Amino acid sequence: MEQRQAIVAVLLRGDRVLAIRRGPAVARPGYWQPLSGKLEPGETQEQAVVREVREEVGLTVVPLAKVWESETDDRLFRLHWWTARAEAGEVVPDPGEVAETRWVTPEEFLTLDPVFDGDREFFERILPGL
Repeated sequence: MEQRQAIVAVLLRGDRVLAIRRGPAVARPGYWQPLSGKLEPGETQEQAVVREVREEVGLTVVPLAKVWESETDDRLFRLHWWTARAEAGEVVPDPGEVAETRWVTPEEFLTLDPVFDGDREFFERILPGL
């Protein structure tokens, strides 16, 4: 089975990253993670970052750079990790997809529970080098 493509949006505001807790309408509710979502047909990764962030938390963002690739633990998705600058604005979560949001330091993200192993790897190994 071919892997589906998805983006992970690492939203930056100062020294903090936006973490979301997955809502009740998505698989694996309750997990903390950066924003993510599937690419739509014909959509670029940058367009997916902008769309997913707007849909899930109502923010307008500027994609900065693709910084990593990984796959989900079930290997169904290839994840394209992008940093993005969150313009000024209030976070307005989509209640089905996002149960809670927090602007956290990378160190604070690592104390959240539960988190996916791939997200933990990003915050421990990739983000410090950016």
